[in-house]
Amino acid sequence: MGDLFDGYGEAARGLTMAAFDEMVGHDGTTRSPYMGVASSLSQMGSEDVSARAARLARAFMDQGVTFDLDGEERPFPLDVVPRIFTAAEWTRVSDGVAQRVRALELFLADVYGAARIVSDGLIPHEVITSSPGFVRAAFGLTPPNGVRIHVAGIDVIRDEEGEFRVLEDNVRSPSGVSYVLANRAAMARVLPELFWGQPIQMVTDYPAHLIHALRRAAPTGVQDPTVVVLTPGVHNSAFYEHALLARLMGVHLVEGRDLVCHGTEVFLRTTEGEVPVHVIYRRIDDDYLDPLQFRPESLVGCPGVVNAARAGRVTITNGVGNGVADDKLVYAYVPAMIKYYLREEPILRNVETMRLQDPAARAEALARRDQLVFKRVDGSGGKGLVIGSSASGAELDELALHVEADPRRWIAQRVVALSTSPTWAADTMVRRHVDLRPFAVNDGENVWVLPGGLTRVALTEGGLVVNSSQGGGSKDTWVVGAGPALPVLPPRRRAAVSAGPPMDVGPGVDAENRNQQQQQQQ
Repeated sequence: MGDLFDGYGEAARGLTMAAFDEMVGHDGTTRSPYMGVASSLSQMGSEDVSARAARLARAFMDQGVTFDLDGEERPFPLDVVPRIFTAAEWTRVSDGVAQRVRALELFLADVYGAARIVSDGLIPHEVITSSPGFVRAAFGLTPPNGVRIHVAGIDVIRDEEGEFRVLEDNVRSPSGVSYVLANRAAMARVLPELFWGQPIQMVTDYPAHLIHALRRAAPTGVQDPTVVVLTPGVHNSAFYEHALLARLMGVHLVEGRDLVCHGTEVFLRTTEGEVPVHVIYRRIDDDYLDPLQFRPESLVGCPGVVNAARAGRVTITNGVGNGVADDKLVYAYVPAMIKYYLREEPILRNVETMRLQDPAARAEALARRDQLVFKRVDGSGGKGLVIGSSASGAELDELALHVEADPRRWIAQRVVALSTSPTWAADTMVRRHVDLRPFAVNDGENVWVLPGGLTRVALTEGGLVVNSSQGGGSKDTWVVGAGPALPVLPPRRRAAVSAGPPMDVGPGVDAENRNQQQQQQQ
């Protein structure tokens, strides 16, 4: 592998030793997809690699690719070593994610309708109605093209045997795709040598697929729909993503105060008057979306927008009430959903999960609480998470009290040693645990999965929490091998309201496009 990776193949301590390594096989040899990258980085040497890493951080800060950590705005750390999947590996991930999205679509339509899955005894009624994400106001909200999950972010890990497993589902407002686009652009600009000769599938198609799906979601009879991205505002931690996607799709980025409802019609206030709005890609939680339906004190939503959606005059994406499918207790039933709705076997398995509402399961889990991971069913961003092996006795005793007081709010899972990947830290190559968030876009006919997704990396030694809010970083994620030559999408019509030119995400995107075009011509 070269001097830069000397010693990397040796077994590490603790959890890392049991983990599957993305780059190095059990026999200590480099897996073939990584050989070119390892060679290129080794030829650069440690000083050059450290300098490139510093350039990546500066570029992200200059472009505003940041996140809030303990009240401080920081660049989202991007590692210099990409994570690489073969086309065959990615096909399994992609097929498994698409299968899961289709099943969750049918589940949401069912639980906000006839609830056959409940009456047939696969999921207890109280599991649904007690879910923090279950929204009674979603009854009667039938999407024009039947899609509630327009965008999904399904978190996938690799276990100790190298098997892909689903860790959790995110079908409300999954974040992170902007980092996928920014990572690829920055890497192609700062480390172009790594891309030479690599048949990497493109990620720049994502905005085209997203706007296509959003336009297809427009109310019945609308020929040239106006689409907007609804953001809580500049202080939201994902505002960079909201702005980027709006620019790349050529649509307006709006706040709640920019919209107004007249009866069941939604309009965008502009300097030239009010313009009808047909599709709202909202990046606001249900609780704050409509003060007439949810929290009356909300200042970031639009009063009346839910009634407009119920009347079929506007489409809200992702759908209201999708949070019930994100519930980590409901997650435990998804394999059964796949069999029930699709009559298929799950392609990707869940991590083994204990349902703590069951007294016997709860007693067993609490007796072994120092060996398990406990998660709040509505937790996100690494919050509401207790890793038993890392917690003190007092913390575990307090956890037991919380679980006994409200077992519906918790699940328990075995500790999975997430796969490891080479990561540049403190001027040396080390092993760090990683996960993956593939992004899927559903247009009502096809579920398209972005080739690569977001790899998040825990930057602390032995750390298993990869979220940026907990100090994690990311990697550019490559799928190498055959992929579609061009996106199969119809030409996009001119937007009803011009939003100006798309945002320039950097010359690295052009470099990636040129690289892909050269490969297709060969």
